[in-house]
Amino acid sequence: MRGYTVEFENVSVTTANTDYDHFEGSPTDERGVKITSIVLDVLSELGDAQEEHIRLRLIRGHATSGSGGSTATPRPVDPVDAAAGISSWEINNPTIASTGTANNLLSDGFNVRGGYRQDWDENGKAPFTTQAETTVVLRQMNTVTDDVSMSGTLSYVEPG
Repeated sequence: MRGYTVEFENVSVTTANTDYDHFEGSPTDERGVKITSIVLDVLSELGDAQEEHIRLRLIRGHATSGSGGSTATPRPVDPVDAAAGISSWEINNPTIASTGTANNLLSDGFNVRGGYRQDWDENGKAPFTTQAETTVVLRQMNTVTDDVSMSGTLSYVEPG
């Protein structure tokens, strides 16, 4: 299995954003994506008075991509590995993916002062998606109380 990462650094998530897709991936034909970890860090909320909780959901199956985010290029964990087989990743999308048959794979959350980390064993119960399910997204489910600066990394493997 080949491992890849998609990341963003020091991006502003504002109070104007309601639901927000931090990561959106669309596998190509004959390839799947097994997510092995998700890391989010809030860089701007250092005082107790600014403490808040962010709700997250990992969703598989939207048919319409969001708009307004940036395209990200997956990077191989091993520098000699080939380019990733996933057709596209978008990051920091304030207009979320929609329609289709969405299936919630994970509902979770984190305190902004502590950050977020979720790891799965790639040989175990790691969330998996294929082209038939169209997309996989990590969505922020609530509006932040005040603007925050965030960084994040999603790691995955392509089985096969």
